[in-house]
Amino acid sequence: MFKHLREEIDGIMARDPAARSRLEVALCYPGLHALLLHRVARRCRDAGWHLAARLVSQTARALTGIEIHPGATIGRRFFIDHGMGVVIGETAEIGDDVMLYHGVTLGGTSLAPGKRHPTLGDGVIVGAGAKILGAITVGEGARIGANAVVVADVAPGTAMVGIPARPVTPRDRTDNGAFLPYGTPCGDTPDPVARALSGLLDRMTALQARVGDLEAGRLSQPPPSSPDIVMTRNGGIREAQGDTR
Repeated sequence: MFKHLREEIDGIMARDPAARSRLEVALCYPGLHALLLHRVARRCRDAGWHLAARLVSQTARALTGIEIHPGATIGRRFFIDHGMGVVIGETAEIGDDVMLYHGVTLGGTSLAPGKRHPTLGDGVIVGAGAKILGAITVGEGARIGANAVVVADVAPGTAMVGIPARPVTPRDRTDNGAFLPYGTPCGDTPDPVARALSGLLDRMTALQARVGDLEAGRLSQPPPSSPDIVMTRNGGIREAQGDTR
């Protein structure tokens, strides 16, 4: 259970610039504590001690604010940064080098037995407050932005933002090892929905201008049935009453 402890600590230090020493990580990082207690709970569950496993899991929840079901499968070098409010369901599967921030939920959307929770591939980063729901797969190297809600499969190497989450500009395929804090692209990353709305607004503005031009042209010429027209001072029109002005 603890043979990879040094590797877990080194993985945390590589991804958190606030970590000053291995001792600090070992003593002060709730994500590491929750992971170690989960390893114990998982071993108890595999041995058939289901109540003991849940007791260890609830103890970890009380101590760290992180709830990991004993049935969850977690790979190596898993890092939960800050940690408070993280929930990982029973049938969730997490690959190697995955990073979660606080407030993340890997939840189920079905009451039927069997696979109900997400599967996260290697190298996935999930931003703060994001929700990944259902028996879906998040591909290797994907990035889930802060507060995104993911309810469908995510292709490998894709960045997802929004509610419901939508893909934005794919990450550079030649830079798959780059770290993306909070899983959220903060540069010039176009949102496809915002881009479509912007196009609609531009089109609407052009049509309004065209309608205005057409109305101005129609009002500036006398209609065929009323040849006797008097233009008023304010730009409007009125019909003359006989020969009287």
